[in-house]
Amino acid sequence: MTTTVAPNDVTVLLADDDMEILRVLTKSLEKQGYSVHQAHDGAEALESALVIQPNVIVLDVMMPELTGWEVCKNLRSRDEFEHTGIVMLTAIGESLNEMTSPLYGADAHVDKPFNFDDVSDAIAAVLLKRCGVSVLLS
Repeated sequence: MTTTVAPNDVTVLLADDDMEILRVLTKSLEKQGYSVHQAHDGAEALESALVIQPNVIVLDVMMPELTGWEVCKNLRSRDEFEHTGIVMLTAIGESLNEMTSPLYGADAHVDKPFNFDDVSDAIAAVLLKRCGVSVLLS
């Protein structure tokens, strides 16, 4: 069964060590109505996820402290993140992403450079897959 919610009912954690990517993604997602939190490295992403318990986490792969893959694997080992969608955001290449993302438990990946619609579509898809939630975007 699918439940339809407004974007402001969805919490997204963005984790990237590139401040410009965080800025533009946050602005784009907040404009759509999502509640957005930021993390600047892998350790902060893991800590924030444990505290915030977001609906979706968008993780850059290559970050200081912990990689996005390490954060993803850690979260997937915890029962409380069973219904949390995880999207990997990376420039390592599409074919490598397609092979690696499922190994660590990621639901989707978006390749850099990206357009905002790809990220938004990935978030919507993982919400539907993991939570049975459809987001009503205006």
